[in-house]
Amino acid sequence: MSSMFGSRLRLSLFGQSHGECVGAVLDGLPAGEKIDPEVLAAFMARRAPGQRLSTPRQEKDRVRIVSGLVEGVTCGAPLCLIIDNTDTRSSDYSLLRRVPRPGHADLPAHIKWHGFNDIRGGGHFSARLTAPLCAAGNLLMQIYARRGIRIGAHLYAACGERDLPFDPLRVREEDLALCASRYPAVLDAEAGERMMERIQALREKGDSGGGIVECAVLGLPPGLGGPLFDGLENRISAAVFGIPAVRGIEFGEGFAAAAMTGSTHNDGYRMRGGQPFPVTNHAGGVLGGLSTGAPLLFRAAFKPTPSIALHQESVDLEQGTDTPLSVSGRHDPCVALRAVPCVEAAAAIALADDLI
Repeated sequence: MSSMFGSRLRLSLFGQSHGECVGAVLDGLPAGEKIDPEVLAAFMARRAPGQRLSTPRQEKDRVRIVSGLVEGVTCGAPLCLIIDNTDTRSSDYSLLRRVPRPGHADLPAHIKWHGFNDIRGGGHFSARLTAPLCAAGNLLMQIYARRGIRIGAHLYAACGERDLPFDPLRVREEDLALCASRYPAVLDAEAGERMMERIQALREKGDSGGGIVECAVLGLPPGLGGPLFDGLENRISAAVFGIPAVRGIEFGEGFAAAAMTGSTHNDGYRMRGGQPFPVTNHAGGVLGGLSTGAPLLFRAAFKPTPSIALHQESVDLEQGTDTPLSVSGRHDPCVALRAVPCVEAAAAIALADDLI
C-alpha cells in the first residue's frame, strides 16, 4: 500500500489534514529501547507550524504513544503514535471541491477516486502527514544515536540563496547540532537571513519559492544496503519522495557528476586505522547501493508551494468551463523551511531495514 514503507520494520502512516488526527504505526521495533519524550518533543517543534514565515496554522504536534511502550521502553508490540489536528479551517477548501489547484494532486485524485477524495487541506496528500513521519523517524534516530549513528540536515538553498555545504568527508556532529538549533536550519546565519528576506518578498507578492535540503548520515559502517533495487539510494529516494513537494534527489556530486571525468569523480583510497577509507567523497558515501564508510550525503529539491494568492488557470469541474483561481487559506511561502527535519526522519526510516 502507498501509505506503508519498509520490510523488516514496517511504517504505516494514517490520517488526513483536516481529520481528527494523523498518526503512524511502527511494527518491528526491537524491545528494550528507551524513548525520550523530551527529545521527541524538541524534534517535533522544528517541524511544527506557526514559526516565522510558515503557515499560521497553530498545531502543537504533541505526540501520544498509545501502544508499544511500557514505562517509556519499547516492548516488542507495534508502536502506535497519534497527533491530534486541533486548528483546521475546512471552509477554506469548499471552492476547491470543484476547482482543482494547479500544482496539487486535486485533479488526478478527483479522477482516480471519482470525486470522493478528501480535498480539505489536501487530505492524505497533505504535508500534515509529515508530522507522524517526523515522530516515527525521531524514535528511530534515538535508537541509532545509541549505536553511534547520527542524522542531520540543513537548508542548503532557498529562493536563489545558498548556505555553506557540508564538508563531504568531515561533517561533524557539531555541524548537525548547530543546524538543528537554528531556524532556518543553516550553517551560515547570514545566508539564512538572506533566504528569509527572499521568502518574505515572495510572500508579499502572493507567490512562493522552492529550496534544497542537504542531509548527512554519520557513523554508518561500510557494506550496508544491497545491489540493484535494494540499494541505499533506492530506499532513501523512495522515503524522501514520500514528503510532499519533493521533486528531485541526488547523492554526492549527483547531476554534476555528468560533467566530470572518471579521474576527478572516482574516490581513491588510503589506509586509516588499518582500514581502507575514501580520500574524497564524490560518491556521497554510497557505491553500488552499499555504504562506503564515508558520510552518506544527499540533497532533496523542493518545489515552490503550489498554493499561492496569485491568479492561476484552472477549470470548474461542475460547469466544464475554464476559470481563474486564487488560493486563500494558510500556507507556507516556502515548504523547504520546515522540511529539514522531515528529510532527516525519512532517511532514518529508509535505513531501518539495515540498522534495526
